[in-house]
Amino acid sequence: MTFAHSRDACGDDWPLVGRERELAVMDAMAADVLSGRPRVVQLEGSAGIGKSALLSTWWERNGQFRVLRARCHPLERAFAFGAVRQLFKPLLAAVSDTDRARLLAGSAAATLRALDDAAATDPLPDNANVTASTLRELDALVSRLARRQPLLLAVDALQWIDQPSLRWLVHFIGRADSLPVLIAVTTRSAEGRRLDPLFAELVRPANCHTLVVEPLDVDGVGQLVRTLWGAEEPDAAFWAACHAATGGHPLFVRALLHQAQRSGVKPTTEFRDRIPTVTLSTLGGEISHRLCQASDEVVALARALAFLGDRKPPELLAAYCGTGRAVVQSAAEELRSLGLLRADGDPRFTHPVVRDTVLATLSPEELGVGHARAAQVSCLSGRPDEEVAAHLLAAGPVHGSWVLPALRRAATEALRRGAPETAVTYLRSALHQPLDEPEHARVLLELGTAASHYDAALAISCVTGALEGLTDEAARSDALGVLAYSLLLSRGSRTDLSSVDRKIAALSERSTSGPGAADRELALRMSALRSWMEFERPSVTGPAPAPSPGKDDDLADRTAGERQLLAIRAFHALRAALPAPYVTALIERASVNLPAFSHDLFPLHYFVAQTLLYLDELDTADRLNRHLTREISGRGMELLVSSLTVYRAVLALRRGNITETLAAAQDAADHASPTGRLPYSLTLDTIRIDALLAQGRVEDAERVAVTHAVAGQTEVAWERPRFLMSLAALRIAQGEPRSGLSLLRECGHHSEALGTVSPAMSPWRSRAVPVHLALGETESAHALAEEELDLGRRCRLPRALGVALRAAGAVAAGSRGLDLLAEAVTVLRPTPARLELARACHDFGVALLRRDDKRGARRTLREGLDLAVGCGATVLATRLEEGLHLAGGRVARSGSQGIRGLTAGEERVGTLAAQGYSNKQIAELLVVSLRTVETHLTGAYRKLGITGRPHLAAAMAEAGRSRGGSEPADS
Repeated sequence: MTFAHSRDACGDDWPLVGRERELAVMDAMAADVLSGRPRVVQLEGSAGIGKSALLSTWWERNGQFRVLRARCHPLERAFAFGAVRQLFKPLLAAVSDTDRARLLAGSAAATLRALDDAAATDPLPDNANVTASTLRELDALVSRLARRQPLLLAVDALQWIDQPSLRWLVHFIGRADSLPVLIAVTTRSAEGRRLDPLFAELVRPANCHTLVVEPLDVDGVGQLVRTLWGAEEPDAAFWAACHAATGGHPLFVRALLHQAQRSGVKPTTEFRDRIPTVTLSTLGGEISHRLCQASDEVVALARALAFLGDRKPPELLAAYCGTGRAVVQSAAEELRSLGLLRADGDPRFTHPVVRDTVLATLSPEELGVGHARAAQVSCLSGRPDEEVAAHLLAAGPVHGSWVLPALRRAATEALRRGAPETAVTYLRSALHQPLDEPEHARVLLELGTAASHYDAALAISCVTGALEGLTDEAARSDALGVLAYSLLLSRGSRTDLSSVDRKIAALSERSTSGPGAADRELALRMSALRSWMEFERPSVTGPAPAPSPGKDDDLADRTAGERQLLAIRAFHALRAALPAPYVTALIERASVNLPAFSHDLFPLHYFVAQTLLYLDELDTADRLNRHLTREISGRGMELLVSSLTVYRAVLALRRGNITETLAAAQDAADHASPTGRLPYSLTLDTIRIDALLAQGRVEDAERVAVTHAVAGQTEVAWERPRFLMSLAALRIAQGEPRSGLSLLRECGHHSEALGTVSPAMSPWRSRAVPVHLALGETESAHALAEEELDLGRRCRLPRALGVALRAAGAVAAGSRGLDLLAEAVTVLRPTPARLELARACHDFGVALLRRDDKRGARRTLREGLDLAVGCGATVLATRLEEGLHLAGGRVARSGSQGIRGLTAGEERVGTLAAQGYSNKQIAELLVVSLRTVETHLTGAYRKLGITGRPHLAAAMAEAGRSRGGSEPADS
């Protein structure tokens, strides 16, 4: 075999020798991938050991993969999705417009936001496919590419990758199912970001096979020697001496052989004593020696390349060197003659070691000056702002009127790409500029706004500092909006909430003194924020006063401030148990054509979502949740994404879908922010406790509860009463009724402190009724039942009324009790509260059985059983089966509940799986996580009485044919 080769001292263009073992391992990895198992392989080794050459040689001889490549650079660590852009932009630029549109179908807006500098930033249209984030949209792009041809994503120098790109790689490999995708990365030994949790997750053994690239053995060095000297047959003693002098390190071997040949050394035994020892330091010394012999223009170009990077335009290099283009071209030819530049294309060093050596000759002060000059010429030459910002970060403090705008523009671009951490890095650097107090405060506000996407504590700190220097009332209003939003997403913050309330009140007082529309809008805005504080932290402001119908005539629904106040009044009216039609009218005015989410609209969307939830407008609430998820897609707003996922779990629980509730709760837990703190963790665990108890998993519920059941908690917050009700249910299930009653009474006290009267939000009385009855405390049970029934009739919410009727029916004797239970079933039947209806059916069916109406009992209990099974509420289903059995009805075989037992999610997933879609494809089609798909499939298998996919299609078809059938038990 013959090899084309270069005699550059540090070039990559030498033959690959002695790597048969490594190539065999990579072939085996490729076979795994081609069989449908996505993998990661890490080639780890020291600088110059041949990692990139090994990877290139492997893919060149393996033509089955489409190769997308990125080479990371130290200066590009702050580029938002820099590595992702290197991977995909050349591909998208090379395909036709039709193919490009096909590849980006359904996710074009956010994907282009990450990949294309000139991409439009308009929000997605209403009919666009719902996507959770840019990460998932990049997953979809890879999925489409991989279905056409197996894909190799090659990332050189992973230790220098930017954080958003690394996050996507981890996201993709964690959710990939059966795509033929191989992610191959190279890393330098002892230089990887070992403390970075994302880096560690990508290369952990469960995901990644790490291949340590070792130095060549003696035979491998011999092959290089024979290749270089061609016809002359070298002596084994000569190449053994070469191996001893270099340790077999390929880069050192090449440098040694190149220098030996230039010096007239022959590959024979008599010349072996003239072979010097070569290490990284001696190689660096050789490079430095060559540069010392070069002209000033050559040295200047070498430094320009070291600072600016490879493949930069000659005009930019000339600007850095302060010379003309012709001088740069001449200097480049001289660098090539010294073996330091590659022979082809735009100027670039033969190996990263050359760049390291050039920079190592400079003092820290010279390095700072070099990066500062690179930043300035890049800015004047119109280079991307992130390039300018990267040099500014490396240079340290740089002053000039152009610096601050460049950093701010780079931060804006990073936010547009969905990389808020990068934006925060740029804005932190901007704070070191010589700024007056108002300008410093504005930059601090921008920093806090970017941080609010992923780190609420940092956002609170920055915005609180900004408020000290902001004098413009509009800017202060914006800052208070960001601060309130961040406080919402940072449970347990130590921020002085009373001082925040005072700031809001002070700005509100100043704005009310002005006569203009802007002053009125600002006053409305501050009133909205104060109302949020009253709800969120009543211990700071005291509970909000109860609203009265007819006092909303002063508010139209034309401005954002008016709509915010309308939404808040609707929510307060709901809490005060005012009639549902009045609440509905208010929330409709507030939410018509709801604008896109932004900090200056907070808390409009928040109160609309909460009100819709307790009005049982669950379809509308679900559409709002999807709408918000779509709008923030790709913006890096991880905290808000987490909150919306929790809201999805709440919606599932309100519908009574226990299996879907637990799957959504797990999705929310998996969506933890980069800081590791999950918003609404107490709400999330409250949901999990309720769902686990519905399945009889008491021990699992206790493990969840124990992390929050802290005695003596003093702060009254709206999440606490809801948790206390769930904790009470757990204690009762554990056989501790007195403890449960105590917790329910505490819940009542907290609800009263919050100003919450409505049983739709705090049905603690109806939950206490059966406990009092079980303890023989009939009078207490009767009083609580009547009180909740009165509130239920007053608020006119069917779910709340149905629950109250069921509690009152349990207490009342004779025909009145039966009538109340019958009314509960009738009231709940049209609502989405399927689990509450199933409970009412149980109580009504048992009451009918006591009256010896077995036919009516069977009909009612069977209705309840179908509902309970469909919800996945196994404890209630068992009780209904027992009642049905006593009433003489037939009970379906456990574990084979048919298609009627499937939740909507289980049926959707099961149908797609029966059609042959993989779990990964189903997750993409339904825009859910892989874990959710697996959970739904497991539930479907259990309810259909099958063991796995091979039986799914037949079971779904058979269940579908008998879907409308009924049991003949009533005959």
